[in-house]
Amino acid sequence: MYDPVSDYRPPLWLRSGHVQSIWPSLFRSVEVQAPEPEVLPTDDSDELHLDWYRQGSDRLAVLSHGLEGHSRRPYIQGLARALLREGWDVLAWNFRSCGGVMNHQPRFYHSGATGDLDCVVRHGLAQGYDTLGLAGFSMGGNLTLLYLAEQSEQIDSRICGGIAFSVPCDLAGSADTLARPSRKIYMQRFLRDLKVKMEEKSRKFPDLIDTAGFDNIQTFHEFDDRFTAPLHGFSDAQDYWANCSALGRLKDIRVPALMVNAQDDPFLSARCFPSDPSVLGAHARVEFPKWGGHVGFVDQAGGGYYWSERRAVRHFASLLR
Repeated sequence: MYDPVSDYRPPLWLRSGHVQSIWPSLFRSVEVQAPEPEVLPTDDSDELHLDWYRQGSDRLAVLSHGLEGHSRRPYIQGLARALLREGWDVLAWNFRSCGGVMNHQPRFYHSGATGDLDCVVRHGLAQGYDTLGLAGFSMGGNLTLLYLAEQSEQIDSRICGGIAFSVPCDLAGSADTLARPSRKIYMQRFLRDLKVKMEEKSRKFPDLIDTAGFDNIQTFHEFDDRFTAPLHGFSDAQDYWANCSALGRLKDIRVPALMVNAQDDPFLSARCFPSDPSVLGAHARVEFPKWGGHVGFVDQAGGGYYWSERRAVRHFASLLR
């Protein structure tokens, strides 16, 4: 279902995709109760690091962060705080190698690592919750929607649906968008952080990972060709993007799922704004606010809550109804 109407109306100075994308990481802090950490073993002798926010609820929200993010980024903690206020327990998790702890295996994380999300979801459901909802941001949004699509008809009846913000559901197109000279500031930051991780992995697995000449890498095409694809079983970047983009799988989703992408998001390609019912299917909905940038949606009149958090709360309330 396509719903072009959005009630997000930021002040004039925030009607810039670049300002919205940068502002929260520089100027936002969120006061929320301290999480309870947990280390969750995986079937391949690795581990996932979790943050639990418990208050005795019978319903749980699982939150997935974005590329090179972690479970204590302001956008994750902001949504956790909003959902806690509405009576949810919250489980925020870190992708492999994120959250300040390097994982054990040569692999790290990628946009289609739904097996790890499934491990977290199953662990959450095993705690006895009656209802579970999913929320994701950026890469975590693509992961969330792809997971729901892969579950399709076999999805656990306790999973009520999900919401995803700033979703690069067309991975190839988004990689091309971020390769533009005007996006260089974002690309350099991602590559700087990824270089540190690849160098650490290279020291641990010198026969598998070689970072010589890393500074010559300028785009995700080059990075994913050299590292992401071979470490995760794909032939090259194009194969990885084709298999892990949620866009072509949205029609397989069988629970209510909402994708919210700002039209001024500097990370997204034109294909990240689908409206064709044959692409969306019967259960996926989209909303495209004119403003919001990438994981921005800043709202200074929201009582401390950003618009995206209030939108997520409304969506989760509709799932319960």
